[in-house]
Amino acid sequence: MFRREDLAGRPANMWRYHEALGIADPDARVSFGEGNTPLSTVRLHGRNIELKMDFLCPTGSYKDRGSTVMLSQLRSWGLRQIIEDSSGNAGASIAAYSALAGIQADIYIPASTSAGKAAQIGMYGARLMKVPGTREDTAHAAWQAATQTFYGSHNWSPYFLSGMKTVAYEIAEQRGWTAPDWVFAPSGGGSLVVGLHFGFRDLLQAGLIDKMPKIVLVQAARCAPIHAAWRAGLTTVPAIAKQETAAEGISVAKPVRGREILEAVRETNGFVHIVSEDEIWEGLAALGGCGVYVEPTSAVVAAAAKKLIETGTIAPNESVVLTLTGNGLKATDKIVQHQAAESAADLAPVG
Repeated sequence: MFRREDLAGRPANMWRYHEALGIADPDARVSFGEGNTPLSTVRLHGRNIELKMDFLCPTGSYKDRGSTVMLSQLRSWGLRQIIEDSSGNAGASIAAYSALAGIQADIYIPASTSAGKAAQIGMYGARLMKVPGTREDTAHAAWQAATQTFYGSHNWSPYFLSGMKTVAYEIAEQRGWTAPDWVFAPSGGGSLVVGLHFGFRDLLQAGLIDKMPKIVLVQAARCAPIHAAWRAGLTTVPAIAKQETAAEGISVAKPVRGREILEAVRETNGFVHIVSEDEIWEGLAALGGCGVYVEPTSAVVAAAAKKLIETGTIAPNESVVLTLTGNGLKATDKIVQHQAAESAADLAPVG
C-alpha cells in the first residue's frame, strides 16, 4: 500500500498509486495517463453534490482504470491475442489498450449495443463480433471462442478489479483524505462497486481515512438481479429474466462477482436501489441541466440520489459523491431516439 508522503511529485494519474495495483514491472505499463478525473461540485436536487467525472477517462468511460492494469499484466505475459465480451464500454476500453499494447483483441458485443460504442471498438482495430440476443448470449459466444484464445475478460480478471480501487483513492485524496458519507455507483457486473469497497477499505486500514462511506449500488428496475438478491437476504446473486433498459451498460442478468458485490453493500451499511426507465431519463436531464452529458447508464445514480434525498435517507449535512461512468457521446443515437419519441408524444393529438 502507498503512503501519503510517497505521492508528492508523482504524475497526476492513477499510476501514482502503483504499489496497490499489483504490477511488479513498471516497464510493462500500458497507459494513456488515465485517472485523476475531476471531482466537481454541482447544485443538484436542491443541494451540493460531488460528481466523480470518470466519463472523462481516455476512452470515455471508467473502464480504462481496469484496462490499463489488466493489459499491462497481459503484455508482461507475452500475450498476442485476447477475447473479451462486453456491453460496450469495457470492449471499447480494452480494444484501445490492446492497440497500445500491440495485442490483437476480438471484442464480442450484443448486436443492440449503441452505435457509438461499436464504431469506437472498430476504430481501435479490434475485430468486432456482434452477437444477436442478450448480453448473456454474447458472453456465451465469447466463452466458446475462448477455447483457443486467451479470455481477457474484465469481469473475471483480478487485475481489472485492482484498477477499480483507484476511484476510491482519488475521491479520498481529492477531498483532502476525508471520506464522503455516501458514494453512489451504477452496477451490472459489479467491478466498480467492488473496487470502491476494496479501495476505501485499503485506505481505512492504512489510516488514510477515518470512516467507510456507505455505498449505494444502483440498478435499472428492468434488470435488477442484485437488488432482488439483496432484498431476499441472499449471499449470492441468482440469474433473473430481464427486460430491455436504457441503462444498457448495467444490463447483466447474473453478475459473476455476486458475492463480493453484496458484501460491498452490506459491509458499508449501504443500499441497493432501483430506478424506473422514466427516472433514468429524468436523471439524465437533471445532469444535463448541470452541464454534464453522460450516457443513461450513468444517470441512474442521479435518479437514485434524488429519491434518497427526498425520503430523508440522506441527511442534509451528509456528503454525497455520484460516480459518473460513461460519456453521453457513446449513446447519442439512443438519446436522440428517446428525444424523438418524446417530441412525437408531445405533438400527438389529444382526445
